Amino acid sequence: MSSHRQSKKRRYITWGVAGAAVIAGAGIAAQTSMAATAWPAQKTYTGRAFDTCAAPSAAAMKAWYGGLYGAAAVYVGGKNRGCAQPNLTASWVKSVTATGWKLIPLYVGAQPSCQTGSSPEKMTTANAASLGTADATDAVAKAAALGMKAGSPIYLDMEAYDMTNTACNNAVLTYVRSFDKQLRAKTYRAGYYGFTSSSAKAIANAQDKTDLPGNLWYALWDKNNTTTADWPFGATQFTGHSRAHQYMVNSKETRGGYTITVDRDAWDAPVAITG
Repeated sequence: MSSHRQSKKRRYITWGVAGAAVIAGAGIAAQTSMAATAWPAQKTYTGRAFDTCAAPSAAAMKAWYGGLYGAAAVYVGGKNRGCAQPNLTASWVKSVTATGWKLIPLYVGAQPSCQTGSSPEKMTTANAASLGTADATDAVAKAAALGMKAGSPIYLDMEAYDMTNTACNNAVLTYVRSFDKQLRAKTYRAGYYGFTSSSAKAIANAQDKTDLPGNLWYALWDKNNTTTADWPFGATQFTGHSRAHQYMVNSKETRGGYTITVDRDAWDAPVAITG
């Protein structure tokens, strides 16, 4: 996510690019329970989580467990993923989940053409739908190879962009719908990380809710560990264990002799099914 792909200064610039968040109008029913009887039961975690660029070593994860956090986000793939992942393997997943950690799969897919900065993969009006399908297929393959089973969520990382650019915003929505539709076709739940001023706002405010994600992880750096008190969208949106909040970034913390710079998250949403 942004701290792992942009400088802190750039994060605050892009966060505010579309102005302050506004209250969304219509609600959206959380799409975390599917009609198909073959869907595994959702695995939910409620509590503090962290995300960091590269998955820490198994030793560091063991040392950190039992403290402030109970879940960790890991970047399973995407051409725009910012860090190499030497520790992130199926054996690592098995080890850290045996310790007790809950894992949150995050995929950095195509980014908007109107976004500030450069990205190896960008979407356009012409390729948004096909890229969404291809990236979702890749996301499922990457998560499955790590031992994250069907029924797990995959959170699509969409960085801040200029929502006032209608063509660009429509391309984002097309890409997200295509990505989510393909995830669900492969029995993975659809999650989404974005900014309350732009990328998350685009999802929450969309009039057509078809194929949009059922779980929203919103970036709002107010240092409040909550998914309710500062929720910036409609009260009926993303209820039923479908919200997460990135509330603090670039926090350098030491536990058990291991120092890691993390972003802090309040979590009340699905996590990976493993084991």
